[in-house]
Amino acid sequence: MGTVTTISTFADMNGDDRPKWQQVLDDLEDRLASGDIEQRFPTDRELVERYDVSRHTVREAVRRLKARGIIERERGRGSIVRRPELVQRLGTLYSLFQAVEAQGMTQTSEVVAQDLRPDARAAEKLGVAVEEPLFHLERIRLADGKPLALDTAWLPADLGRPLLDVDFTHTALYDELRERTGVRPTSGEEAITPVVPGADLRDLLDLDAGEAVLRVQRTSRAGDRTIECRVTLVHGSRFTLVSRWPDDGVVRPELTQE
Repeated sequence: MGTVTTISTFADMNGDDRPKWQQVLDDLEDRLASGDIEQRFPTDRELVERYDVSRHTVREAVRRLKARGIIERERGRGSIVRRPELVQRLGTLYSLFQAVEAQGMTQTSEVVAQDLRPDARAAEKLGVAVEEPLFHLERIRLADGKPLALDTAWLPADLGRPLLDVDFTHTALYDELRERTGVRPTSGEEAITPVVPGADLRDLLDLDAGEAVLRVQRTSRAGDRTIECRVTLVHGSRFTLVSRWPDDGVVRPELTQE
């Protein structure tokens, strides 16, 4: 049996007065992010020996990882690391349909609503009159048959009316928009925030208790015209957004408070 590296009691380290379970949790998150822990997650006994803490402390840290969907227990295998199935790079205009299909899965949708109706908030974002009817498309997005996101999109009526008869079970909004109107998004922006899901959303996306949801608010433009506003509630443990930045040494803080 290999030698176990033991970390001294946390309370004695650098005067850190955080709860021991929090210190264990933070270190485990660092190890998961760096790849030090990959498929197999350490047992409680291994963690007790490594961190020199009680089993109760270890179990509290592990419980919180499980509640957030980071690890899960499998019969006969112990706890395993639950990696996100889908990874999407930030800073690009992407299609969720294409992102899913490009990673070897089949993307389908269950259409909840597909109609023309007014919406004051969407109208403001699209720059049209509040009373003007807008194309409204609401779908449950699935990857290989498992719920991935609840997606709601709004378009101006002149662009959306040709889409009213489209079967969106297995097609992309942007593809249909280009095919039927000759218009496609050329730029846009997204705001991503965490959301605590209610019971209805947990049932809809098949979320375990404590699993996170990401709210992705998108505005898309074709040239100078705003052509879409969209809100997508994404299953947080199945989808990861990745950001990369240039190696130019320039720090660009862009913090927004609502």
